[in-house]
Amino acid sequence: MTHFQVPVREQVSSVNQAAFDMLQKGLGFVPNLFATLAHNDTALADYLALQNRKTTLRAKEREVINLVVSQVNECLYCLSAHTALGKMNGFSDEQILEIRSGEASFDPKLDALAKFVHHATVNRSKPSAETVERLLAAGYTKANLVDIIVVIGDKMITNFLYGATQIPVDFPLAPELINVTA
Repeated sequence: MTHFQVPVREQVSSVNQAAFDMLQKGLGFVPNLFATLAHNDTALADYLALQNRKTTLRAKEREVINLVVSQVNECLYCLSAHTALGKMNGFSDEQILEIRSGEASFDPKLDALAKFVHHATVNRSKPSAETVERLLAAGYTKANLVDIIVVIGDKMITNFLYGATQIPVDFPLAPELINVTA
């Protein structure tokens, strides 16, 4: 596999340097996956705009989506990052593992979300009508459905980037999930 070097601040454009400074200030570091986006002069800013867009979803709901999509795509980087973020958003270790399996039995609404996201991702953008109906019956709106799809797309971007680059994971490694079928 081609080795991708994670660029440092001095190696990126001035626009990306400003993004690095913002990330450093907000997170205390520039995650390697974000830095890797800076190989392109506009991709990092574009991605951050997508990730920080106004949404109808709560932070916990976004983490459910991030964890399920990353598990289906077997993205160790994103699983590790979103395990840490999931804990910051109040999920326990056990809940995170269950979410990664495509379920959330501890919360009926999040369970419908996890099942929808799992089904949509495994079936390559084609969830069943029943899965969509269960999501809507759980209390999600059509506007929420659009936002769920946008977050799935957001996570697919970083899952694919990690898959292609295999850059070092700079978060505590997520535990392996045993007995999961895609």
